[in-house]
Amino acid sequence: MKKRVCLLHTGGTIGMALTDHGYAPKAGFMEQALSVMDELKLPEMPEYDLIEFSPLLDSSNISVKEWNQIGRHITELYDKYDGFVILHGTDTMAYTASALSFMLGGLTKPVVLTGSQIPLCQLRTDARDNLVTALLIAAESKIPEVCLYFGSALLRGNRSTKISSDQLIAFDSPNYPKLAEAGVRITINERNVRNRNAGQYVRREADNDGAGHGEAGGHAAALDFTPFAEHQIAVLKIFPGIQFEVFENIMTEQLKGIVIEAFGAGNIPDQRGALDRLLEAAKANRTVAVVCTQCLRGSAVLGKYETSGSLIEAGAVSGYDLTVEAAVTKLYYLLSQNLALEEIKLLMGQDLRGEMTGPV
Repeated sequence: MKKRVCLLHTGGTIGMALTDHGYAPKAGFMEQALSVMDELKLPEMPEYDLIEFSPLLDSSNISVKEWNQIGRHITELYDKYDGFVILHGTDTMAYTASALSFMLGGLTKPVVLTGSQIPLCQLRTDARDNLVTALLIAAESKIPEVCLYFGSALLRGNRSTKISSDQLIAFDSPNYPKLAEAGVRITINERNVRNRNAGQYVRREADNDGAGHGEAGGHAAALDFTPFAEHQIAVLKIFPGIQFEVFENIMTEQLKGIVIEAFGAGNIPDQRGALDRLLEAAKANRTVAVVCTQCLRGSAVLGKYETSGSLIEAGAVSGYDLTVEAAVTKLYYLLSQNLALEEIKLLMGQDLRGEMTGPV
């Protein structure tokens, strides 16, 4: 029996068509384009069903609403397919991949995000290989993860980040090896794939929409879907000469989380005590502060250098080697479950979905 894959088309360059105003998403274009792709008719290809979102979006417009929409589609259709492929724009693909990795607990099937740098309608395009290979991986592999396939590499979704706006190898996972590589053959690096029975955090209380529950310890009876709530989260990138006073107005009770991109291993300059005031406000407002590194590789470990001392005193937590995309979406995930502040801070420093390597 042929494998079946659900293809969710959210928008992005891969499905854009040429209009009078340049390339833009076009409803119905993807269905027509796929119908004339001879590769998809070969016997080794899986069957697929296409679900096209409306409206189709440039990925810069993807938000929490769309993450929930994608997650809900996968949850509702989970038993009908062997895997899922999500066509997505490249700009925020790593954010969506990270969000879905937290949103979909107890995952036992591949969920593969892909797209392209050149539209499918162009003669010279990377879209065909990305699409065909993503479909094969979703159908045939046993990878129980949210992944990102692009430019011959399959990456763990919550470890991926966009590294180029104009190269065909547009993504990398600097702190974690590839899950698979597509050369003459598709080679799965089994040692890098997350065990489907790996322990993972599962929420204790039902969501208002009645989403299903998994069991603690990762032995989920069914897919455990956790929709995200809208929360105010900020990202602050540190730079030489930064004036922290500029950011004091954002430190309100409405700000639930802030990701600080620090220098090196978590270092932040302080001038005239302005940082201390910022951190005191965050602590008073019960804002979760997570410190990541600006470096492409490596970890942020608070306390390693004296310059991170004020962060520790303010109750900030180490993001270790989390990507900013994973840190932001992990905050959304934990904040959406009405957990106590200290539990959120504790879990931010623990590996839940293969997204981080903790202290060594």
